Amino acid sequence: MRERDWDIEYKTPEQVAKMRTAGLLVAATLDKLRDAVAPGVSTADLDAIAEQNIRAAGGIPSFQGYQGYPASICSSVNN
Repeated sequence: MRERDWDIEYKTPEQVAKMRTAGLLVAATLDKLRDAVAPGVSTADLDAIAEQNIRAAGGIPSFQGYQGYPASICSSVNN
């Protein structure tokens, strides 16, 4: 077994608080998306719901614009 050289980056209490806020916003957004999923609802509809929820809370969708990615969520249709 190979020994790994881990670099542990310790977070300040302020950083942890910001991460908690972001995590709670993600959880709330996923709850809204779960409630919205239904036959006939498109992934574009879900994306719009997610973006509206994130921005309404003062957040910025992290996927959107990353290396040209056009959406707020990464989703696919599951047959």
